[in-house]
Amino acid sequence: MSSQPATMTTKDFLALLAVVSIWGFNFVPSEIALREFTPNQLGAARFLLVAFPAVFFIARPQIPTKWLVWYGATQGVGQFSLLFVALKFGMTASLASVLMQCQIFFTAIIGFVLLKETLSKALMIGMGMAALGLICFAISVLGATGTQDVTVVGLLLTLAASSMWAASNIVVRQVQVTGASYSPLSLLAWSSLVSAVVFMVLIPFDAPETRWQWLQASPLAWLSVLYLALFSTGVAYGLWTLLLTKYQASQVAPFSLGVPVVGLVSGIVFLGEQVTWLQWLGSCLLMSALVFVVFNGKKRTKKTVLPSPATTIAEATASQD
Repeated sequence: MSSQPATMTTKDFLALLAVVSIWGFNFVPSEIALREFTPNQLGAARFLLVAFPAVFFIARPQIPTKWLVWYGATQGVGQFSLLFVALKFGMTASLASVLMQCQIFFTAIIGFVLLKETLSKALMIGMGMAALGLICFAISVLGATGTQDVTVVGLLLTLAASSMWAASNIVVRQVQVTGASYSPLSLLAWSSLVSAVVFMVLIPFDAPETRWQWLQASPLAWLSVLYLALFSTGVAYGLWTLLLTKYQASQVAPFSLGVPVVGLVSGIVFLGEQVTWLQWLGSCLLMSALVFVVFNGKKRTKKTVLPSPATTIAEATASQD
């Protein structure tokens, strides 16, 4: 890739806007599907549809099996099982879209503790701003200013899901250290197979009365699952990966800031969710922290991976700039 940033075409700009819209809206169909699926059933259905028939046409990534399993366990099972449980039992789609972006800061913390990576001044400032935002959320759910739609358990589970997303980022960094060459889409397809198998193993642990409820799911619920698998994962990840091969990461990554904005608005408009003034304040602080860190990242070297909503798929590609 040239050292000079390429001028983005109108077609690619619109493709980026489409990706941001797809990912931002992602939380609405998740909420809808969870009305008729258990978290384990939704996870199994989503990742089965991602893995098949892709694994028949995309070669297995040439990386050690342990990293493939760890990625499927953290990014697929860990992140989405916790997120789906949170959405079902105490978190709104609109606020989940914002809180999940804490993965950027969790990634930095895990990297600092386990990999001895340094924390830049910008990251520390961003984490301070994010911490203030989380305090606003905590006060909201603990005090009388919250709503019944958001609970302490829901908040903690969403942050735990975000930390699992961060853990998957660390897994890909470790894969990159090995020097292994692989397609990001092959990692997505084959790790989805791992995730699907784990979710299917977990389904028998659902309550007996809900174990087979997916058989009676409505067309709207199944359309929501298809959206999560085909559009949110297949189309959006594919476009994002393609764009990162055409442009520098610093040109593409800032668009990720639109994801929590779209998610917040989508939850309010399509699901009628309410956001209290403290939750608005917390959301603004978190998104301000993201803006600060992402735009500061444009000053880094090209080998540095910038934050993105595409989890490690985008990170793996961006690191090749």
